[in-house]
Amino acid sequence: MRGQKPKLDNVVPMKADQTAPVPEAPGWMSAEGRDVWERLAPVLAARRRLDPAYEDPFAMYCESVADVIRFTGDIAAFGSWYEVETRNGRQQKKRAVWGQRQDAIATMNQLAARFGMTPVDEARMSAGGQGDLFGEILRTLDGTD
Repeated sequence: MRGQKPKLDNVVPMKADQTAPVPEAPGWMSAEGRDVWERLAPVLAARRRLDPAYEDPFAMYCESVADVIRFTGDIAAFGSWYEVETRNGRQQKKRAVWGQRQDAIATMNQLAARFGMTPVDEARMSAGGQGDLFGEILRTLDGTD
């Protein structure tokens, strides 16, 4: 290649090469929630889905994940049910932690969808919508298409 070598200080980085700043986890989060934040926030920031307006919902997602982990540990340690003696004989009852884990999973799934964190939601977010139907019809009628 002829001429001077390019100087890298005047090269504008491509959009894909730019790294998005990763915000700090809010101070009110639990230690387990912060661990989830530190693991997932860089991924969402790189995808441009962690704007300052979305930090609190993402923090709630991280807390939900932490709750699921905590409740799953409790179920592993104590079981998901217990037996009681009733007038109808022995019956098995679900522990309260089982219901708490189900609630945390539901919250986690709802918030994950908002950030495109499942394969289906990722595809929906990257699809770019339905397009401009009327623009396509007008271009077809004008003959410019």
